[in-house]
Amino acid sequence: VLDGVLYRGGFSGGDKDRSGLSDSQREALCGEGFSKGFYADFGKNTEYGTTQCTGNGFDYQSARSSRPANVMKAIHDVIKSPDEGPVYVHCMWGVHSSGALSAMALVQFCDWSEAKAKEYWNDARNGAPCSGGCDDWIDAKFERFSFETSLTISDAEKAAICPK
Repeated sequence: VLDGVLYRGGFSGGDKDRSGLSDSQREALCGEGFSKGFYADFGKNTEYGTTQCTGNGFDYQSARSSRPANVMKAIHDVIKSPDEGPVYVHCMWGVHSSGALSAMALVQFCDWSEAKAKEYWNDARNGAPCSGGCDDWIDAKFERFSFETSLTISDAEKAAICPK
């Protein structure tokens, strides 16, 4: 989503047990240099915490696409600190909630309009259905999002990470 800063994903076939990333998956992300991971909206049976690996740690946390502030702050921290590894955000299928958080990051850090970000979200969900209708679903997520001026970045930082 944001080059070197934010990546998103999900589970092939969904995460029916809502157990989140396994120890080996967290270790792999840590080994690849990721510093933080967020399981958006579904991890009720998930163990969160920090996984240590050579040279760094991977901090795995819960997130809500209807309360994106902590994810936006983590992304900002990575942009501002070259010692921080990228952020990985995922949800049960890698479609709805991780996509919503990614769309919000594009608004926050890349000057995308809300309409353009919602179009990105809609295109990336590849036709996956939404409970109550997809326009209503993404609109409800964006209702709780607001651009945070304390998390602005420079034009040079935008040029380095934002989609062209």
